[in-house]
Amino acid sequence: MTQQALIGIDIGTSSVKAVMAASDGTVLARFGQGYATERPASGAALQAPEDWVALVMAALDRFARHPDAAGVVAIGITSQVNTHVFCDAAGMALAPAITWQDTRAAPDGATLDARITTADKTRALGAPIPIDASHALARMALVARTAPEVWAATRAVMLPKDYVIARLTGEVLADPLAAVGLVGADLGYADAVLGLIPEAAALLPPLRDPLEPAGRVRPGLPFAGVPVAVGTMDAWASMFGLGVAREGEAMYLSGSSEVLGLISTLRTGAPGPVTFPEWRGITLHAAPTQAGGASLDWLSGLLGRDAASLDTLSSPVRIGRASPLFLPHLEGERAPLWDPQSRGAFAGLNSATGPAEMTAAVMEGVAFSARLALESLEASGGRRIEALALGGGGARSDSWNRLRADALGRPLRRIAAPESGALGALVMAGVACGQIATLEDATHSLVATDATYEPDPGRAALADERFAHFRQLYASLCPIHHAMT
Repeated sequence: MTQQALIGIDIGTSSVKAVMAASDGTVLARFGQGYATERPASGAALQAPEDWVALVMAALDRFARHPDAAGVVAIGITSQVNTHVFCDAAGMALAPAITWQDTRAAPDGATLDARITTADKTRALGAPIPIDASHALARMALVARTAPEVWAATRAVMLPKDYVIARLTGEVLADPLAAVGLVGADLGYADAVLGLIPEAAALLPPLRDPLEPAGRVRPGLPFAGVPVAVGTMDAWASMFGLGVAREGEAMYLSGSSEVLGLISTLRTGAPGPVTFPEWRGITLHAAPTQAGGASLDWLSGLLGRDAASLDTLSSPVRIGRASPLFLPHLEGERAPLWDPQSRGAFAGLNSATGPAEMTAAVMEGVAFSARLALESLEASGGRRIEALALGGGGARSDSWNRLRADALGRPLRRIAAPESGALGALVMAGVACGQIATLEDATHSLVATDATYEPDPGRAALADERFAHFRQLYASLCPIHHAMT
């Protein structure tokens, strides 16, 4: 007998991951395949939107051959955020997507940011969210300045999930949570911000609640007629996929970047994190860094080794006071520094430093960036984070997780399912179609922990010392990096 099932899809920074699961959370099928990011110029990071579409269709094709395919009642999609597709009147991409890693719009963002006061921005958005290189308005200004023919033909600016949903259903829409830096406390577009680019209001899709159906899969496609949820960005979906949905709970999502988040109704207005408008009783303070796993990928390419072998190589290395430090700002830094001009650096190298020591330094540097993010979340949310739910591709490494726990000084509870974003999208689809009652019910019934990492008192004390040096390293190099970029 065919059982009811749900599908969740995550269009990530480097791959599409998808899961098909029964209503009790049992995974029936999985899909995962990567795609390229092109870097044709300094600061550029571009992707082909058709790569996303092709892999989503491939996942649906595979799932459609499963014995329980007829029982699928809803599809949920999440994606990387602050990646923008400039589309024509037919909804097709006019140019490669500008990903969140692309920093070329930093001058445009700075110019726009200077035109609105911090007080006006806080009134409009509920928090002093910066207009940085990844902001939608900065990207519009960049395209208008550098590709006027694309700008003239643009009729919609969409995020990856919205682009794919439009291709699946024919519906062009967005959700307020993923519209970072564009939406106010009323979950509507903030006119005071959109007014900085006169065309913005006409180019941004209409907003719908993430737990509403966006439409149904068009005829001729796999799962034709099945409803697709509006969904939201990867940080929110992954939060639900990590089992975080209640006041005071916190997450640590490790992927190409590290994203930390805290649910807290308190809003102190402290700068650094992105504080989202309250949605269904949840106020999320999120701190996305620029390079987590991407730093290890960079090092693996430099050393000619894959990331898994680097993890094995570094696991016996014990970090000491004289160990090298690494600043993981290869493409600048996002939260809480919002400094696109900072760059990566090693400090303390000597002739005995080898690949193992460099790998340990990169892992520690990424963990220290996460600690900066954690401290900013506590300041923004007005409460101490006691423990964090951990997930994502970078959470597979036990040695890295122990180092993270020491660097943060907090316990980390790793979630068993590696596809946290896809699982969260699946959960949201289940609520959107009425199969799952509430997000809280789903997150705490479908999500299991497979390991807990407690900070070691001695190593945590050393990490405190080294974290102070890490902060000094950034401050000392800041003038040099700004002069070089």
